[in-house]
Amino acid sequence: MRENRSRTPPEQLETARLRLSRLTTAHARAVFEGWAQDEEVTRYLHWRPHRTEVESIEHAERCEAAWNDGSSFAWVLEELGSGEIVGSIAAHDAGFRVSLGYVLARARWGEGFAAEAVRAVTEWFLLRPGTYRVWAVCDVDNRASARVLEKAGFSLEATLRRWILHPNVSAAPRDALCYSIVRSELGRVRREGRGERLR
Repeated sequence: MRENRSRTPPEQLETARLRLSRLTTAHARAVFEGWAQDEEVTRYLHWRPHRTEVESIEHAERCEAAWNDGSSFAWVLEELGSGEIVGSIAAHDAGFRVSLGYVLARARWGEGFAAEAVRAVTEWFLLRPGTYRVWAVCDVDNRASARVLEKAGFSLEATLRRWILHPNVSAAPRDALCYSIVRSELGRVRREGRGERLR
């Protein structure tokens, strides 16, 4: 497997069904209309639903700043063919380990887009020299998110007690499931991807 020489991921990645493009303020309206204002979608996120498009613009500005300083990289997920923005994914870079977060518009739940995006971003980072672990957490009650990670080839490591704040569910910290994949497992995950690997 050929390693990635750059420390910064590309602004675009492409899979069998998706184009992942760097999230910018140009995507703010799609973010707001697609999922940021949806109470059901944001139930297990660490921020409250956006009440106005301005909040989504501010979110996009933070994503742009984080990309520029190298701390976090966020992409929107565009369905190839239709051009519809169906969700987003972010990678928080801590050097040898990278954590992921993702969200999908409710109308596109159950189509496998989130797992496809997770697999693509995971592959890029695990092919980068010095990165050995990609991981993510989800609320213990968020079975759909856990299933995304399982489909993407991640393994359940532990239940982290009182780990995560989900203000749309409770003011108190909640238990989270911790999933991960390490560099030595990438070959297996690519085989299980059934053609969904990076183009």
